[in-house]
Amino acid sequence: MIDTPSLTAQDALCAMMIAVSASDETIRTAELVKITNVLNHLPVFADYDSDHLARVSRTVLDLFDQEDGLDALFGLIRDTLPERLYETAYALACEVAAADGNIAQSELRMLEEIRYELNIDRLHAAAIERGARARHVTLD
Repeated sequence: MIDTPSLTAQDALCAMMIAVSASDETIRTAELVKITNVLNHLPVFADYDSDHLARVSRTVLDLFDQEDGLDALFGLIRDTLPERLYETAYALACEVAAADGNIAQSELRMLEEIRYELNIDRLHAAAIERGARARHVTLD
């Protein structure tokens, strides 16, 4: 087991975004751009040092390499993130999944796991998902 560094609530939100992006084994440029935009523009990240993103990314990817790493990741998230930010974490994960215009099966499974692990109400999840889809629609 790797020595997992402690996370802040903002790190936990970043971890969710990285996890959904990496769930298909490819972190796409559009997903990285979305994460960067989120860090630069959302109020929850107003005082966040974006240099932490590299450390959080390493932690998530290291956990993905372990047999029970996903369980460990969700344990870290639940231990760190206030429950009032669970829907925010899910919304950010949906934004990243939708960023490249194609949500892979592995990303859908990860979103399902996030809903389950963070106990996101199905109706609330559907509204969050629909909003992410609407924001990422293209003309062609």
